[in-house]
Amino acid sequence: MNQIQFPPPAAAGAPGAFASFGAPLKRLGLTEKGERLAKRMSAATALSQSLSTLGADHAAQIRAAARAASRQSAATLRDIWSQKRGASELIHDWSAYATDFAQRVVLFLDIMREVGNTYNERHDAEDRPPVLAYDYNIVVDGRHLQRPVNYLLLEIIPPHGVTVDPKERPYMIIDPCAGHGPGIGGFKAESEVGTALSHGHPVYFVIFLPHPEPGQTLADVCAAEGAFVREVALRHPDSPKPVVIGNCQGGWATALVAASNPHVTGPIVLNGAPMSYWAGTRGKNPLRYMGGLAFGAMPALLASDLGNGQFDGADLVQNFEKMNPGNTKWMKYYTVFANVDTEGPRFKGFEKWWSSFYFMNEAEIRWIVENLFIGNKLQRGVAVLGHGAVDLREIKAPIIVFASKGDDIRPPPQALNWIAEVYGDEREIRARGQTILYIVHEEIGHLGIFVSAKVARKEHDRIVTTLDAVEALAPGLYEMHIEKIIAVVARFSEFWVDLYEMTARPLVQAMVTPGFADAKVATHPLRLRRTLLSDKNPAMLAVAPLAEAARSARKPAPPSNPFLKTEKLFACMIAQTMDFWRDVKSATDELTFFSIYANPLLAGLARTQTAEPNIGLDATLRELPAVREAVRNIARGGFAEAVLRMLILMARSRGEVRQSRLERSNAILQSAEPFASLGDEQRTSIINQQTLVVDFEPEQAIATLPILLPQLADRARAIALVEEIAGDPAEMSEPTVLMLGRLRAALSIPGRAARAGAQPSFANEVHS
Repeated sequence: MNQIQFPPPAAAGAPGAFASFGAPLKRLGLTEKGERLAKRMSAATALSQSLSTLGADHAAQIRAAARAASRQSAATLRDIWSQKRGASELIHDWSAYATDFAQRVVLFLDIMREVGNTYNERHDAEDRPPVLAYDYNIVVDGRHLQRPVNYLLLEIIPPHGVTVDPKERPYMIIDPCAGHGPGIGGFKAESEVGTALSHGHPVYFVIFLPHPEPGQTLADVCAAEGAFVREVALRHPDSPKPVVIGNCQGGWATALVAASNPHVTGPIVLNGAPMSYWAGTRGKNPLRYMGGLAFGAMPALLASDLGNGQFDGADLVQNFEKMNPGNTKWMKYYTVFANVDTEGPRFKGFEKWWSSFYFMNEAEIRWIVENLFIGNKLQRGVAVLGHGAVDLREIKAPIIVFASKGDDIRPPPQALNWIAEVYGDEREIRARGQTILYIVHEEIGHLGIFVSAKVARKEHDRIVTTLDAVEALAPGLYEMHIEKIIAVVARFSEFWVDLYEMTARPLVQAMVTPGFADAKVATHPLRLRRTLLSDKNPAMLAVAPLAEAARSARKPAPPSNPFLKTEKLFACMIAQTMDFWRDVKSATDELTFFSIYANPLLAGLARTQTAEPNIGLDATLRELPAVREAVRNIARGGFAEAVLRMLILMARSRGEVRQSRLERSNAILQSAEPFASLGDEQRTSIINQQTLVVDFEPEQAIATLPILLPQLADRARAIALVEEIAGDPAEMSEPTVLMLGRLRAALSIPGRAARAGAQPSFANEVHS
């Protein structure tokens, strides 16, 4: 990740700015203070130079993109009108286009009217049903728990023709509470819900109601979701532990549940989850700077107070729309307008979810902002929930992280960087018996991660089919292909919050009434727009009969019509213009943010940071009971221990694990003896133990193999099994062939000569 660079501090003992004033100033400490000030001024100069370079890079990129778009638009316009047309032909084309345009205007307004009516119906309903495409039964109503919450656990009823096996691993899906309502993970057949059902898994869905319960907190929600997981496990006593899938904000909620209930949850899947909110790439992902540029957590408190204690999720949705105005404010609607005969059902289905705005209590949004968006406390292990801090290292089940390079809201660094922060290195992940896989899609957008039918058919299907094999993986970090600044921001946020609470907040809370809060909700721009474009507006009453007449007389212009082509070109140019100004604003926000919070003159505002957690990590890890036991028993075991140890050594040497090899290994280890009779728990225990042996004593791990396999026949059988799982030697990398040769030599089993070459790599990936 690119960062603002600072020059190294001046060497100790360098002449200070005030050293020439002599010994008296030194005795007063002014010399030392002068040197410290000089260093900070030097760092400030370096920051200014770095920001100038950054600004120039931004300007060059924006200018290049604008020029390329302008040239392309000009070339397209020339192509459209380069063909010679007679006056009569132009008049005919214009007449056809004008008729088509007028009809599309009416039909588009009718679609928007229907969207507005749907919004009104759902908004006026006391308990809005989720936008699920499936029938369901309510299993647990969180409003009736000891600590009431507005969350419910649903059991998805399989559609006709789909059969689920109650002994298969159940799935529990947690949708994001980020302004919208629940159900996006299953609002069509090809979705996370549909994928799990198609493989015979029972599926449960966690939803929430529009308004929170009085006094509800995130700790209450986490406790309720923990109760949901336990209920799912109790309903399937003969199944493996439930899989918990969290979408977007539901991802960190899933991590909280897994860390708080480590012995109940099975594998967890984090889809586009902002686990490391401050991570990102220079020049991209400007949403992370908002907390620093918008007075920290104070606006969330003010909005909650103006809402009479409830935070309106429409404000979050509005922020999302500002991220990509060319699409959310223009092209999304123009696409419907341009394809008004076919786009209506898809658009109305999506808007049914996008237009559902839900609420949170002030305590909930404040915890989210202060612990995730501002303080980044969750990944640092200092986010207090209930009676203690949440430690993500308490998660015992495998973790699968799904991110996308095309996600401009929750980019891959925000989904993945927490791993390196929570764990010192990959050895600590293995030493703690954890397994983490991550999938990085090349282009899908944020919503597409858990909405796209294409993603459901491929990535989510792959996750479902691979989960059993995942638990058989040796602990570690795998890839499945397809701060001081923070502390300064947190201090500023605390300042603004304290200032607001001591001055304006009592007055605001005294003035706001339930009627005022309701009026604020009703006049929110996102709601007002939908209300005005509905039948509640008398001016829209004529739209329905006009639309019916337009449909009966519909005459779409042919795609070759030059006026229609020009319209589409101008629509793209409008979107490009909006994106241009978005890029300018994003660049300005980034430069402003670093100008303020990277300023070395403000470095003293950052509280003293804790010691680097990775110092002495090796010695610390060796003191873990599991590591000590594994090393102590390095020469104990038999055929099973030897084969698993060799498989781990082979995996380390190749630096990757193909999905096909992973599934083949899992199938063999569950069917071949002596592994089949071990049982899942004992087999997993041996895998974990041999992983630690390879991590902390790799040479002894190879040297002691003959002790585990004293009989030559067993050695030959073990090597044969390893080679069967490893696959065709022709596809092996040089380090893998080298490792296989070392294993054969250690066991005195002759075989093909190892190719000399590269040293084994120890970075793990899972490939398709």
